[in-house]
Amino acid sequence: MKIVLFGDSITDMSRNRTDPWHSVHSLGDGYAFILGSELSKIDPYGFELYNRGISGNRVVDLYARVKADVWNIEPDVLSILIGVNDIWHELDYQNGVDIERYEKIYSMLIEDTKKVLPNVKIMLLEPFFLRGTATDEHYDFFLQVKDYAKVVKRLAEKYDLPFIPLQEKFDEVAKKHEDTTPYLSDGIHPNIAGATLIADEWMKCFKKEILK
Repeated sequence: MKIVLFGDSITDMSRNRTDPWHSVHSLGDGYAFILGSELSKIDPYGFELYNRGISGNRVVDLYARVKADVWNIEPDVLSILIGVNDIWHELDYQNGVDIERYEKIYSMLIEDTKKVLPNVKIMLLEPFFLRGTATDEHYDFFLQVKDYAKVVKRLAEKYDLPFIPLQEKFDEVAKKHEDTTPYLSDGIHPNIAGATLIADEWMKCFKKEILK
């Protein structure tokens, strides 16, 4: 089973791009690597896991490279996590993706992929954030992430796709621990605890919706 993880820096996490076609060497040090370990417990020979996250990507960037990084691989499963940079880039570069355009391009990404790969199973992950060094100063601005998350959930319902909620899980962590840096180093990028949280929720959905 070929699985492509498609997204931004949260997926990328310093993956090895010098050897991009050898999946075992290009998983990075985030949730993708943990998923590689968890899938190997199910069957060490049964899965090819490809990390196709690129730091700084927005949904428009995913759409631009979907042929090279998804369609050409012909995966059985496509997992998508995107949204924070669509907001963040407006703050830093005035080059964000407004919510209407985000939904439109995300829909195109799903629909075009289903046309090219009619048998692919697509999983949508909810974008998330917490208070941290990258978000505190403009916390009200980053609250938009929750609106973009609603779009992802709506698209999952529209196309009958598995949806993996993550914001509530991170909110629970924030309520329990004053210091959330072991989970999200700056309020956005996962450390090992955050990557494990994402991987755990992904595996629950995968086992229930994909391996059923």
